[in-house]
Amino acid sequence: MSITLNFELNDRDLAHFQQAAERSRKAVEGKSSEEIVEAACALLENAQKTSLPDFIQQRLLRLDDMIAMVRDTAWSMPEEDKQRVLSALAYFADPNDIIPDDVQVLGFLDDAVMIELSVRDLAHELDAYDDFCDYRAREAARRSVEPGSLGRADWLDSRREELVNRMHERRERDFGVGYGRSSGYGRAGYSSGSYVRAWRPGVFGVR
Repeated sequence: MSITLNFELNDRDLAHFQQAAERSRKAVEGKSSEEIVEAACALLENAQKTSLPDFIQQRLLRLDDMIAMVRDTAWSMPEEDKQRVLSALAYFADPNDIIPDDVQVLGFLDDAVMIELSVRDLAHELDAYDDFCDYRAREAARRSVEPGSLGRADWLDSRREELVNRMHERRERDFGVGYGRSSGYGRAGYSSGSYVRAWRPGVFGVR
């Protein structure tokens, strides 16, 4: 037997999570980018040790994408863009989040909500990275090489620059829009339940 629950967060609820995110950013001040990323990776590794609802797993996959964006040497984010992602990852590097992760079933609920907010804020970054990974996978197959074996290559750099420019243009266009746009879960592999993504240096898998 299973049940479906839907809930809506109002502005006051969102403000609560935004305040928690700001506390986390202050809590991890002084930590290096590597320490923040490793702490977020540890959260994903712990999540894989328990059975999670599908909607939480989908969002943890998106957290995995955020981590991959800053670790992927072929994508090589500009520093300013990287800092935007690291700012979002700070919440997941703070052990004192809203709901302790060791609480059965619900322990990752607050993380799922925070990921949703981060995905909306980083929608253009994630869209560009998804497109880059898709392009890399197609070209790797055409060239009969493994995507994971590819680092910086001229033919990848050209596509990367196009996508980064597109990302910046879209972000500037939408500046001040807030959370009104799609959160990015409509892409193949997120809404269909298939969890199929082009290769990226991720650590989280769906069982």
